[in-house]
Amino acid sequence: MKELTASGQTVDEAVHSALEQLNTTKDQVDVEVIDQGKKGIFGFGAKRAVVKVTLHRNPAEETADYLKKVTENMGVDVQVHTKIGGKHITYELIGEHLASLIGRRGQTLNALQYLAQLAINRENDRYYTVMIDAEGYRERRKESLEALAIKMAEKAKRLDKKVALDPMPSFERKIVHNTLQNRGVSTYSDGAEPHRHIVIKPD
Repeated sequence: MKELTASGQTVDEAVHSALEQLNTTKDQVDVEVIDQGKKGIFGFGAKRAVVKVTLHRNPAEETADYLKKVTENMGVDVQVHTKIGGKHITYELIGEHLASLIGRRGQTLNALQYLAQLAINRENDRYYTVMIDAEGYRERRKESLEALAIKMAEKAKRLDKKVALDPMPSFERKIVHNTLQNRGVSTYSDGAEPHRHIVIKPD
């Protein structure tokens, strides 16, 4: 947790100085007044105000620490790089031996992502969406899903019957839905989680 001690002619001035140094706003910090200071008379006996300002840890940082602990318990030492874009947060896992954290078809990575999503939204007024990536897996998976979607759509049209894909999480299903727009087929999700899957139907 980042904290800073600052001084000024008044408490407000000291707080303002600390906020500038931390590059933050008052609603993101706790302020403890160490010394109220004294104005003095004609400049004599003046004493500067001193405050200690502590920056709140934001939910994204706390969740990054949580991910680090979970992966350590799995026997993998990683660095967690956090990228925040509004209400969407991407965590990139950096380190060696990441294959075990990705798992077959990204199942372990998806499980970690689900845990992170629960953790960040547990005690939070805002709702965040979370994506966890490792070794560029998400982009590779997106490309393979797009290729699979097109291949299975062609199969559905050739056989003139519905084709069901394997179960996948909602954000992967969305990639398939988007890929197959305006391709002579319609898509819908069927089944209950965690077995929810996409069905491709020829138009």
